[in-house]
Amino acid sequence: MADNIFYPKVSVIIPVYNRAALICRAVDSVLAQDFKNFEIIVVDDGSTDDTPKALNVYKDKIKIITQKNRGVSAARNRGVSISSGQYIAFLDSDDMWLPEKLSTQVAFFESNPDTFICQTEAIWIRNGIRVNPKKKHKKQSGMIFTPSLHLCLVSPSAVMLEKEFFDMFEGFDENLPACEDYDLWLRISCKYPVALINIPLIIKYGGHEDQLSKMPGLDKFRIKAICKSIESGHLSNEQTKAAISVLKKKCQVYANGCRKRNKLAEAEKYMYLYAKW
Repeated sequence: MADNIFYPKVSVIIPVYNRAALICRAVDSVLAQDFKNFEIIVVDDGSTDDTPKALNVYKDKIKIITQKNRGVSAARNRGVSISSGQYIAFLDSDDMWLPEKLSTQVAFFESNPDTFICQTEAIWIRNGIRVNPKKKHKKQSGMIFTPSLHLCLVSPSAVMLEKEFFDMFEGFDENLPACEDYDLWLRISCKYPVALINIPLIIKYGGHEDQLSKMPGLDKFRIKAICKSIESGHLSNEQTKAAISVLKKKCQVYANGCRKRNKLAEAEKYMYLYAKW
């Protein structure tokens, strides 16, 4: 007699660290999906608040993985490593999905079998007020590598991608404390199109103090990611030119900021990188 094993279509990965007040909203938004063939894997990245207590309410509905604090990249990668779905969908613990999010993306992949990654549009809420994203944040569809160099144009909470495709790129860089998503999307988008479903199916919340996007000096991590892309040998000549152009601008701006903060040695390091390229 065959074992009654459940193989979900989608594995939902939610990394969390010290967000007891927010994690239930995220999990509830997945449980409320009109598409039900999924598993939820929450990776508690060493929370020291009441996050474990909040998650205990869902113990029969989700998989909870606990690890020592290693950062969001390690948490996401750990979740993917134990997942069994054909597709991976990430959800940040401070965001939430609208009910049609999974069904819309699964249907998109079934209609576009040559596409391996897609994202949806988002509704932005900042400090409790809905805001419109600036022109520079406008998402694009297709070969988005060059516009993505300036800033991250892919939201983890909006993405769905094939698990085998994710594994091909060896996941998020665990050496990057921030901009780890920017780095992965550059590695993917230099080779493959990123499709956009032009429907807002996620709600992104901003303004709280523990957002990684509020970490100071983010451009130094973007600079590192661009250097990785250039040195990978995977870029076309045009992509390389675009990457070097953006890299030099970011090095110059970051070095100027270092000088203003009297970090002269650090400024010199980035001007050396500027001159190198």
